[in-house]
Amino acid sequence: MDDSTKKELQSATFERLVHHLRERKDVQNIDLMNLAGFCRNCLSKWYREEAQKKGVEISDPDARKHVYGMSYEDWKKKYQK
Repeated sequence: MDDSTKKELQSATFERLVHHLRERKDVQNIDLMNLAGFCRNCLSKWYREEAQKKGVEISDPDARKHVYGMSYEDWKKKYQK
């Protein structure tokens, strides 16, 4: 597999994971941390850090919005228990 295809597959997999987590609003971040060792906030932090490596500045709120599908504040109000 060439690098381009590999990166496309990795990107699609990441977006699929993000979509899955957006749909599973019943799963709390603390549950993810306890079971998997990462949560939605970790994903948004990793997304922001990888962008920085490429010289792209993404704010923490914008990175979280990408992962949550809405502002973090809105998500907390609607779904955090």
